[in-house]
Amino acid sequence: MTSLPATPAIAVEAKGLVKTFGTTRALDGFDLDVPTGQVTGFLGPNGAGKSTAIRILLGLLRADSGTARVLGQDAWADQVAIHRRLAYVPGDASLWPNLTGGEAIDVLARLGGQDRRREGKRANSVRREDLLERFELDPTKKARTYSKGNRQKVALVAALASDAELFVFDEPTSGLDPLMEAVFQAEVRALRDEGRTVLLSSHILAEVEKLCDTVTIIRAGRAVESGTLDELRHLTRSTVNATLDAGPPATAGPSGMQMHGLDGLEGVHDLAVDQGRVRFDVDHHHLTRVLGVLADTGVQNLTIAPPSLEDLFLRHYGDGDEDRDRQSEQGQREGSR
Repeated sequence: MTSLPATPAIAVEAKGLVKTFGTTRALDGFDLDVPTGQVTGFLGPNGAGKSTAIRILLGLLRADSGTARVLGQDAWADQVAIHRRLAYVPGDASLWPNLTGGEAIDVLARLGGQDRRREGKRANSVRREDLLERFELDPTKKARTYSKGNRQKVALVAALASDAELFVFDEPTSGLDPLMEAVFQAEVRALRDEGRTVLLSSHILAEVEKLCDTVTIIRAGRAVESGTLDELRHLTRSTVNATLDAGPPATAGPSGMQMHGLDGLEGVHDLAVDQGRVRFDVDHHHLTRVLGVLADTGVQNLTIAPPSLEDLFLRHYGDGDEDRDRQSEQGQREGSR
């Protein structure tokens, strides 16, 4: 039996990917690294190029230029070999209407070359039964009777029961209720604990925050930011809310009431004063100094909210470039026909 190639330190590596559909440039020099044994989030609005990038990584599309390597192999030339080592769940699973859910799971497992036992663990059939129970899926029903959520469950069970090295999830919880989302999240954590690698494309920012070790944000075909969540949060501002002992000392100035020490202080943004309460945003590297100034005024209570991924999205996608994103999305649809 031929042994599989060793998994490299970077499970997925894309460099300078370019893909055009007619006059639309869906990918414009896109880069992506997915470290082995980690969960990498892949974020971007509709039309940013996420689906095109994933299709290239899966060997379903050929890039116009650039390189894409998955598990140490060429994504296009070695696609068959790669697919025997990965599991993929799309955002809207299409099933064979006359097959039952259980039969569809069997077929998906065979198509992916993952219909084998996990070494040192329970047989795949036992693993599937456990997943069917956890996802509350009846495998005896015909696929044509399934809701969108149940179709997603079929694809998830087939993928999670596999012995894949790499899991690619593209909006995997679309159609699932919050309880089933929590089951999925627990399964992804278990995969990471086993040393498996996950690429998770999602619009659910809270999901990415809970699960991902690193994040890549794509905009108009380019990776605009990549790094750990902590590294990305350094790019944004935390929000500070405080109640002061005797109200903020203030003096009249050209702009009305100004708070001594904070108004105009470097790193402080959008300062709002309401009697004894203050609210403002502060740059990360100025936080310690600003809090020292605030403490001198006498603080009764204080809350500091670090930026969420929602803030990161607004930073990159809130600048009025929606037209280009829509054009990219349209080009991707036309290119898939």
